[in-house]
Order: sequence, then structure tokens, then C-alpha cells
Amino acid sequence: MRMINVDEIVSKLTLEEKVKIVVGVGMPGVFSNPQSRVAGVAGETHSIPRLGLPSAILADGPAGLRINPTRENDEKTYHATAFPIAVMLASTWNLEILEEVGKAMGEEVREYGVDILLAPAMNIHRNPLCGRNFEYYSEDPVLSGEMASAFVKGVQSQGVGACLKHFAANNQETNRMSVDTIVSERALREIYLRGFEIAVKKSKPWSVMSAYNKLNGKYCSQNEWLLTKVLRKQWGFEGFVMTDWFAGDNPVEQLKAGNDLIMPGKVNQVNMFRKDEISEIMEALKEGKLSEETLNECVRNILNVLVNSPSFKAYKYSNEPDLDAHAKIAHKAGIEGAVLLKNENTLPIQKDAKIAIFGTGQIETIKGGTGSGDTHPRYAISVLEGAKEKGLKVDEELANMYEEYIKKMRETEQYKPVQHPWGFLVYPKLLEDFLTEDEVKKFAERNDLAIVVISRISGEGEDRKPIKGDFYLSDDEVKLLQVVSKQFHEVGKKVVVLLNIGGPIEMVSWRDLVDGILLIWQAGQETGRIVADLLTGEANPSGKLPTTFPKDYSDVPSWNFPGEPKEDPERVIYEEDIFVGYRYYDTFGVEPAYEFGYGLSYTKFDYGDLKVSVDSDVLKVSYVIKNVGDMAGKEVSQVYIRAPKGKIDKPFQELKAFHKTQLLNRDEFEEICIEIPLRDLASFDGEEWLLEKGEYEVRVGSSSRDIRLKGTFVLKEEVRFAP
Repeated sequence: MRMINVDEIVSKLTLEEKVKIVVGVGMPGVFSNPQSRVAGVAGETHSIPRLGLPSAILADGPAGLRINPTRENDEKTYHATAFPIAVMLASTWNLEILEEVGKAMGEEVREYGVDILLAPAMNIHRNPLCGRNFEYYSEDPVLSGEMASAFVKGVQSQGVGACLKHFAANNQETNRMSVDTIVSERALREIYLRGFEIAVKKSKPWSVMSAYNKLNGKYCSQNEWLLTKVLRKQWGFEGFVMTDWFAGDNPVEQLKAGNDLIMPGKVNQVNMFRKDEISEIMEALKEGKLSEETLNECVRNILNVLVNSPSFKAYKYSNEPDLDAHAKIAHKAGIEGAVLLKNENTLPIQKDAKIAIFGTGQIETIKGGTGSGDTHPRYAISVLEGAKEKGLKVDEELANMYEEYIKKMRETEQYKPVQHPWGFLVYPKLLEDFLTEDEVKKFAERNDLAIVVISRISGEGEDRKPIKGDFYLSDDEVKLLQVVSKQFHEVGKKVVVLLNIGGPIEMVSWRDLVDGILLIWQAGQETGRIVADLLTGEANPSGKLPTTFPKDYSDVPSWNFPGEPKEDPERVIYEEDIFVGYRYYDTFGVEPAYEFGYGLSYTKFDYGDLKVSVDSDVLKVSYVIKNVGDMAGKEVSQVYIRAPKGKIDKPFQELKAFHKTQLLNRDEFEEICIEIPLRDLASFDGEEWLLEKGEYEVRVGSSSRDIRLKGTFVLKEEVRFAP
């Protein structure tokens, strides 16, 4: 294979060819751009046929490769696996599984002729109502960064690229293309940039996508401090930066700031925002507003990456990835990402138990969110289908009533599916309380258990709302729960709720009505099978929450979400600063419904034998976890550090490491040894990272509020680190 000399290529390019390389060809099928060679992708770079340089193909997304499953004049289908959503992947706390998912996705990217996957999305869950939280991992930057790193390694092991997005502080959908995020440098460094920093340094992604929003007055895609000083110079990023689609307002400023590729490009078409970028950049070059040296640097950054891509290597893709193998990986990830929130001697159920399933979500099960995080899989197994496939004794009469009800309602004008401008169908929420109390009573008398499915969906372009039917249960959902719980409890039967959701909802007002709650998130194409395996004990839940579930929306620290003015925000001030998620709840004594890191199991684990030491510039922590219950299971242990009081105000505690055990049988144990660089314990003081002297407490727990082991170490002198 011939070696490609990028400097030689740059020297042969004309000025206009260089400009074309830094601007995409336009969104396929939009602005008169012809369809891409891979239907349904998000974008493409320009080819330079004169020099034999092909275009590179870029495609979404975080829950699976998003391409069109069908093509004109082609009988073949091009389905891709629908994996669990990112917040569910983070709930696994399992780096090996994230890497496996990344490898599987990477193979589909490569074999379908795509070069770069526009994932992972890794913005922080600042507020539970962000419409795209399902695409993001966590409220904590360490968990986000580690998950993203493992995923990127998996994707890029397949010879294709990954793209970290959206850089940075893009934590809402409301006015996302214009809102000005006002946030302190400390909160940026410690919360909103930290996950990206971990992923950049540990996994070396091919690309980073700059966000839509402004950051302290400047568009992220035009922010030299963010893209050049921090990302390249301080973190050593070696890939290229691309804009989010149609981001920013000045392509020349984008290039000067260190944003190398402008996407999707308009190809001499006037669009809703400005004239085409190629003309603007050529004009700036002629007028001396942009130097050719700056342009060359952007071209080099892009080509240094793309010369390693399948397209540049003329890889002959098969259009036949191993979808069966990938379905198994999706299933495994979903099993480990489900979170058992409540279990009063209810789960697992006997395989011959008679079950009555309530809720329209048993049939219209949500596989994932909408927008660029959507997928087109071969199939998606509903909760009802999964239960039947597993041989569970489902009440057929009740199931038929739900099927008939849904079919009838979807044919009415009020509830028929509506085409969204972005192409997907929107299903208006159906009323859940159509059964009479006498009908529920009949089902209670002849079944052993009730299962109630509560579903939610959200997506790109719109944030969720703190209203009934979204963050709060609707009146009809509450009534269904009340009636089912009353009738089943009166005859000594149990009630389990399945939460088929993409982000937190309010639970305190109704959770005492039921005996078990299993958070199944949106688990992709295998959702129904995953649920059946967990309900029957075929698998033991081992997921833990990567985000806090507040008791009420009024408890959330980001009280001014989504900004000011409320109806049409121009800016959003991060008043809570570093106190995001559990950092706020723990520091200020606010009790959540379910804390960060929380998750039950069908078995029990003991923690012991904690050892803490400092060797040079590394904190070493070791301990033992033993399964002392009756069923094989996995445990996620979390290491929090409580810093001493000093010059800098700090949270009560912060996650610094975590570990998921192997499958432990009864009486089996695992010794865990963790090393944490002392630098990772430092706080940003406005200029550099400061590790203050004093006594530090090491807190090892099963959740942020279930601390099992405590130890201490002392630092006699403060230590400073450059950013």
C-alpha cells in the first residue's frame, strides 16, 4: 500500500480545492446536492478527482449507525443494529461492554461504506429535561469520559473514525443554535470539558464536533480558546474539528478559531442562514482576512485523518455486517444497563406465573429517542412480544384488548401518527385508563402479577417539559396505577412497573403504590427480550443510575433552565456552577428519589478489606467484594473522594473511579485494585489545577449514598498542575 504524504498533497492543491476540502458537499438530498453513495448519511466531504482524493462519508449516531434501510431501484435492505441508548449504556458502568458495542457499531460503519461515525454524544446531564439526555451518558464527567473512551476505542479498532460531540456546554435543545451559555471556567474545566478531556487523551478520536451554542459570548465553532488553546494545545488533540450541521455564523472565523471542517456545506446554494461558505472563504482569502497558512493547517488536520479512512484506502465494503452477532451484543448491553429501582419480594418471577400486562407501551415500546439518535433496525421487539417469545403466561384477553384499543385509536384523527418535518412519525400519547375497574378486577383474580409499562420519548430539537404527561405522570397514568394496584393488592398479588423512558421522571408520588420498579430505559431492538430475561431471573439486574432522579423538579439545581427570557432564551447562566447532579444533592443535603449510582440486585454483596496508599503521584485503592446472596450477579462499586476544606469551595464528594465485577456466584469474591492519578483529585482555581493539602477521605460505595468503606490519606503540601 502506497504511503500518502499529506504535505505533498497540500502543495499540489489549488486554492479553491483547499477551500473545498474544509467545506462539506452539502446535506445529501438537500440544497440540490445529489444523494450520497450511502443513502441516509448525514454528510460528505469533497473529493478532488484530479489528485485521486475520494470523498469521506459521515453518518449518525449514538445508538447505532443511522442510514436509510431502503434505496431506490434496490431490493436489498440496509438495516443497522439499534443498540440501547447512551444513558442505558452508561448505566452498565462496564467499559468492556462499551468497547464491544463500539466494535460492533464500527463494523457496521465500515461494511456499509461509511468513514466516520458521529458519536459518541457526551454532553453532561445538567438538567433532567434536556431533550437529548438519552443520547448522552451521565451527569458526571468521569463516568461520561470513561464510557466514551471505551466506546471510541471499540469503533476505531475497526479502521473507521469516531467523533466526540457536542463540544461544549450544549446541554439543552431550546434555542440550541443561538443560546449563549454563560459558565465559569472552573465549572467548564471540572464538569463540562472534563469528560471530553478524558476521551481525547485516552482514546484519540479522529474528530470532535463543535457545538451549536455560544460559550461566554462566542459560538463554540468560532471559539479559539476552546478549539485551539484547550483542545489542541493543552489536551494534545491530533484529529480534526468539524462544526455541527449549520452551526455558527461566520465560516472564516470558524477556520481561524481552529474549526477545520464546516458541515454540511451548501455547494453554492443560499440557505436559511447565510451565503455559501466556499464563496465567503475565497473572498476572505483575496481580501487578506484569512491567511492561506491558516487554511493549509485546517486542510492538513483533515487529510491527516482521512488518509486512514476506508474510502481513502479504497476499501471494498460488503454491505453485510454481522447483524446477528451485533444483536447479541445489544442484548447483553441492555441486560447490564437496566436498573432495578424497587423490589419488595417481587422479582424475579416464576416462569409459570400468570401475568397481566397493562399500558400501551407493552405494544408501542419505545426503542430509542428521535432525531440523529434514531435508528432503522431489522426489528424491534416490544415488551409483549418479548414476554410471549420467552414463553411467559401472558393474559391473552388483556393483550388483545390493548392491541384492539391501540389499533382503533391510531385510526382516529386525534391519535393517528403524524409525519414530523424531519421524517419520522410522531405518535400522540394515548390515554391509559380505558379499562374499567371491574375489568381490572377480573384480571387481578386470575393472574399472579401485574406489570404496568410507562413510556416516554424525547428527541433532538426540543426539550422535555416539567408537566403531566412528561416529567410527571399524566392523570390517566396515575389512575391506571391506582386501579391496578388496588385490585391486585386486594387479592394479595404484586404489581411491577417497567419504565420505558429516556430520562428521569417524578416517582415519589406513586412509587408506594407498587411492589417493584425496573428501569428498562430504551433498550433498542432487543428491548422485549431483555425485559423478559430480567423479569424471570434469567439475568440479574446490575445497572446503576448514571444520573440522579430528583424527588421533584423543584429540587433540580439548574432552576433557570432553559435560560432567559424563559419563552425564547437568548442566554442561560449556569448559576449552580460546579454543583451539578449529585454534587448538588450531596453537598446541600437535598434528598433525591434515587441517587446517582443507585441500583438493586437479586443478590447481595459485602465490601471489605479496604487499603489506601499514596505512591508517588498515584492514589492506590484496593478492596474486596463478595457475593453473599443466593444468585449470581455483578456489582458496580464506586470510589468517591471527599477533599479537605481549603481555599477552594468543593462538593461534598466526587466520583473518581469505578469498577464492575465479573459475574460472581454465591460466596465468590473479587479483589479490586484501582489507581487514581493525584492530578485527577485537583480543583481548578481559575488559572491552574490545585491539589490542596490536608486529609482526604476515600469513600467506596454501592451508590453515592450507600458508602460501605471509608479510608483516609494525608497530603502534607499543596500541588499545582498546569491546565
